[in-house]
Amino acid sequence: MTNLLQKPPIWFWIVSVIALVWNALGVHGYISQAYELSAYTDAYTKDQLEVMSTLPAWYTALFATAVFSGAIGCILLLLRKRAAKLLLILSFIAATIQMVYFLFIADLKGVDFSANEIMAYMIIVFALFLVWFSSHSAKKGWIH
Repeated sequence: MTNLLQKPPIWFWIVSVIALVWNALGVHGYISQAYELSAYTDAYTKDQLEVMSTLPAWYTALFATAVFSGAIGCILLLLRKRAAKLLLILSFIAATIQMVYFLFIADLKGVDFSANEIMAYMIIVFALFLVWFSSHSAKKGWIH
């Protein structure tokens, strides 16, 4: 069986680069949170930071899994490797569990995180889009 690699359209490259930038911002967010950099601490109130510090370790592990597998998945998209799909699926699963926990389960102790809600939904939708995009790219023969 011959697996011919098709030349992807220009929009494949544009979407892949935007996706990499999106996930790179996620990696930056994770590193900022993990090392409590000013990019993280300046974005939240004292009460919000206190609540965030009480989230379970597995929640933080899901954050790391989501952003790093997403970023590597996007690099693999740019390299036109089919393994991108698996990493983007992993990223979607990790991000979705993390966001569902934050939105519906976590005890936020009455602290207002309404500004974060829109971003949480955007993260899930974009991660799902990247799963579809990688699947579509594989079907079209743009990645192998």
